[in-house]
Amino acid sequence: MRRSLFAFAIIPFLFMSSAFAGDAEIKAAQTVIDSQLKAFVANDGVKAYSFAAPNVKRVFPTVDMFMNMVTNGYAPVRKPQSYSFGKVEQTGPTSIIQQVMIVGPDGKDYEAVYTLEQQPDGSFQITGCSLRASTSLST
Repeated sequence: MRRSLFAFAIIPFLFMSSAFAGDAEIKAAQTVIDSQLKAFVANDGVKAYSFAAPNVKRVFPTVDMFMNMVTNGYAPVRKPQSYSFGKVEQTGPTSIIQQVMIVGPDGKDYEAVYTLEQQPDGSFQITGCSLRASTSLST
């Protein structure tokens, strides 16, 4: 079953670009995802919401709306047992796609694919996430 977080389907575009993000951009994007996941686990909705890009905040204009969406539809992202970063790709000069392998609260494996966009201040924010059950085994 595939779900598109923030109503943004990105899986078909995952590996279309041959451009690669620099180490600094990759690290910045991974730090944003890691920080949001840690905020979810800590039940800090305000902090988790702070990593959402403006397009997400337009769809979910309050922290409560955002957290309800994540809690009700994306339990593996909301309460991961563990996670690790997978493939990463730069799809434009300011856009990154990052794969995250997640062990959900149910002990099952999931793949989350995040899209991030660099903001005018240089920071990265999450523009979307696609989640699906993974066929791989946890290690």
